[in-house]
Amino acid sequence: MRPKTDGILQSSLYVNDLPRSVRFYEDTFGFLVIRNFGERGCAMHAGTRQVLLLFKKGTSRAIKSPHDGDGELHVASAIPYAELVNWESWLQTRGIAVEEKRTWELGRL
Repeated sequence: MRPKTDGILQSSLYVNDLPRSVRFYEDTFGFLVIRNFGERGCAMHAGTRQVLLLFKKGTSRAIKSPHDGDGELHVASAIPYAELVNWESWLQTRGIAVEEKRTWELGRL
């Protein structure tokens, strides 16, 4: 029997401009930095039991458990359907385009 999991606790993004990326997630989503890793990156509170790790590209290759990422990555936010119009408006006022909307079998969008 497969052991139980509570989902994914954290996700990592690898960025060129760490301060700019931190400001984006703070200003756009209200995420707060909960741990600072210096020039390497930080951990941000991204919701109940969710952490977004932001790392400057290339800075985590020389650590005990090396990791890094490059290329086109994907992040999706959990937004209540009743808040969708508010989020679209908020993003538009900040000059952020919605790249795609999708209808999912297990959800509304």
